[in-house]
Amino acid sequence: FHASYWESTDVVAFILRQIVRVENVSIHIGDGKEVALFSPTQPRERWLKRRTAVKIKNMTANHRAGDSVTLENTSQTLTARFMYGPLDMVALTGEKVDVYIMLKPPAGEWVHFDTIVTNNHGRINYTIPKDRMLGCGIYPVKMIVRGDHTSADSFLTVILPRTECVVFSIDGSFTASVSIMGKDPKVRAGAVDVVRHWQELGYLIVYVTGRPDMQKHQVVSWLAQHNFPHGVVSFCDGLSHDPLRQKANYLRNLVQEAEIVVHAAYGSVKDIPVYVSLGLDNSRVFIVGRANKKNQNQAQFINEGYAVHLSHLLTQPASQPAKGSACMVLHKGCFGLPGQAKGMIRPMAGRQGSIQQGSAAPSSQ
Repeated sequence: FHASYWESTDVVAFILRQIVRVENVSIHIGDGKEVALFSPTQPRERWLKRRTAVKIKNMTANHRAGDSVTLENTSQTLTARFMYGPLDMVALTGEKVDVYIMLKPPAGEWVHFDTIVTNNHGRINYTIPKDRMLGCGIYPVKMIVRGDHTSADSFLTVILPRTECVVFSIDGSFTASVSIMGKDPKVRAGAVDVVRHWQELGYLIVYVTGRPDMQKHQVVSWLAQHNFPHGVVSFCDGLSHDPLRQKANYLRNLVQEAEIVVHAAYGSVKDIPVYVSLGLDNSRVFIVGRANKKNQNQAQFINEGYAVHLSHLLTQPASQPAKGSACMVLHKGCFGLPGQAKGMIRPMAGRQGSIQQGSAAPSSQ
């Protein structure tokens, strides 16, 4: 039951989860340094529409921007949606949003790229001009509503062809308990160590979930609270009656458009068809749960916990450093909550040195 909890269609639990307000999440990179603090360069202005102030009065912002993954020298597009109130009661329509990108993370300067006006659904789509396109790297993005300085945060990841990644289904791989408020389900013992193992080998970490994007703050904050390594996070665009199909479409798009190579994937039994559709070898599909006659030959099953699984990984051929130079642009860090003490960020330098010495791949910058 726990594996399906975060993707549940239980209406009561879903509504309760929306009422909980969660603060924005930052990222700690490498040695635990936090991304530089942001200060808007554009002052607040009056709303373009008089009705806006009335519509959003006493409502909490629930803006969200999607993480973007793109090949170097190809179109770089950022998307976001600006909403207020539980269950997205009000869309911010026809109002200014300033787009900022940090060019030299984690301590670089936030640069104002453009000002966009939201459409009738509270959405913006911003394509970076060709003369300002970014090279390989992971760039923090912040979009600020000009009228009240509320914001949406995301990351733009620019990669080289055939960058290798490891996929984790958040709900299928990590949760080990159920909470009626959905605020802090327990994490499976050893799950963080397994994700860190793959990150230290130079793989891009991709988290997928069937949850709607309106729950981004809750989910990313949960990852931060448990010190999960930083990665690309994908959500369904609104409520979906078929979240597994959206997961499959998202991963297929990464493979086809961004030329990503999925090296391994983790999830629950329900995720097996998603990974099979990508053509993954069953030796690199790891499933939390018990096998049955139908799926026993489609994946490797984790029955004895992640600690045992990690010890097995260290002796398996699949557990090898990522190939090529793509890992040079991938930060070895983790999600972090604003104001979180550096001591809470687990150091990751211990094994990086030995991995890099035994690998032909360049070290991470």
